[in-house]
Amino acid sequence: MSVCGVAGPVLFTAAWVLSLLRQRGHPAAGLQLSGLAAEDARDPQIMIAGFVLLGVTSVVFGAGLGRVIRPRSAGPLLIIVAGAATIALGVFRRDHLLLTSPGFTGESWHNQVHDVVSGVAYAAMLAAPVALGRRFRADPDWAALSRPVEALALGSAVAFAIFVSRVAEPQNGLVQRIAVTLPLIAEALIAVRMLILLGVPGPSPTGTTSPSATAP
Repeated sequence: MSVCGVAGPVLFTAAWVLSLLRQRGHPAAGLQLSGLAAEDARDPQIMIAGFVLLGVTSVVFGAGLGRVIRPRSAGPLLIIVAGAATIALGVFRRDHLLLTSPGFTGESWHNQVHDVVSGVAYAAMLAAPVALGRRFRADPDWAALSRPVEALALGSAVAFAIFVSRVAEPQNGLVQRIAVTLPLIAEALIAVRMLILLGVPGPSPTGTTSPSATAP
């Protein structure tokens, strides 16, 4: 399960990089992630697969993390929520590659659903590392990750604020990718730490026992 926390962000990043390379005639810095999966994007299935893979792996990783962390934290649940919302982003796609263009007459119902789900995904992605960073402070097994995870969450929040304000246009797509990538880096770091802890037998300083210690 911990492997999913690394595989999801890597596959998602590979998907949007490849999809960007396929969109000819448009500046890469201005294209948003959701637009790459739109109906008029070139090879939208690449980005759709990226959304779905990230969502599924995040749900699996969040569930596994929730069983490892004691006492329980809201962080794993927020990762699961973000994962489920990310799957929905791949299912309920945006109408167009670009947000505005001559001839656009209005949003479809699935575009409107996409906008709502995007808000849920963004909020959960930002809240998860904040909750986990605070939880890690008091745990010797995880304390080393507390500040890096919180710093990544802060950087993501700043990038999201810039993205929403649109002050960085026409490079807003680049800002969005930075805002999304930072919490994914936090997820990957947590997953790597989880892999390390699960590979160390015996009781942990918090009184819990590594699964490997009881494995046959």
